[in-house]
Formats: sequence, C-alpha cells, structure tokens
Amino acid sequence: MCLIFTCGEHTFRKEVEGYEGLVCRCYNCGNYSGSVIKSHPWFTFCFIPVIPLSIKGYEDISCRICNFQQPLEHRQDVQGMRRGADGTPGVPLQHQPSGMPPQGPPPGWGQKAPEPNQPMQYR
Repeated sequence: MCLIFTCGEHTFRKEVEGYEGLVCRCYNCGNYSGSVIKSHPWFTFCFIPVIPLSIKGYEDISCRICNFQQPLEHRQDVQGMRRGADGTPGVPLQHQPSGMPPQGPPPGWGQKAPEPNQPMQYR
C-alpha cells in the first residue's frame, strides 16, 4: 500500500485597507506598478491550509511586473498617500516652501509655443 502526501506553502494576498487602488513606483524596476498588499503565508497539507506561518501577516509593496516586494514601513512616500477613515485621499509627500503660496500659473504655462519644424527640402 502506498500513500502519497503533498506538503507545501500557499500565500493568501489582499489589498490593505486605505491603500485600495493605489499605484506607486517600484524601486527595483522603476515602473509605476507597485501596490500595497497584505500577505498571509500558510503551511499546506494535501492542498489544505493547516498552520499559519505568520500571525499578523506582512504589509508589502509588491510589483506586478518584477514581483519585487518591499516592506511598507520603509516607504514613507506611500504611507503619506493613505486614505483617511472618511475616504479623503492622502497627499503625497512634497516639498512645500514655507511662507506664501505660489503665485501665478505653473511653470511652462503662458509661454510662447515653439515654431513648427520646416518641411524637408529635396534637391
């Protein structure tokens, strides 16, 4: 009589509350394809999750292109974009000059448009 048992690991993933739909930059490949994911790894026996391998799980920024994962606590830029309890979006960290708010239009507005290129001349 031969009995075969299969052991392994399965990871359950879901988006972290407050970061739903947020897309951020991956520091490994440079693409804007990172999302905040909470992972719960489990030990499986015959494809059935039996023992959790972590109690709280892990909150990581996971890239959908290169599968690079970085802990959320190392990314203050992403933590600043978390939505509040009332649903208001967070503001990304930016350098704000102290004093008066900026005056006038953003840079590049109101400037003269460049001249169009001249057509090619064949001789």
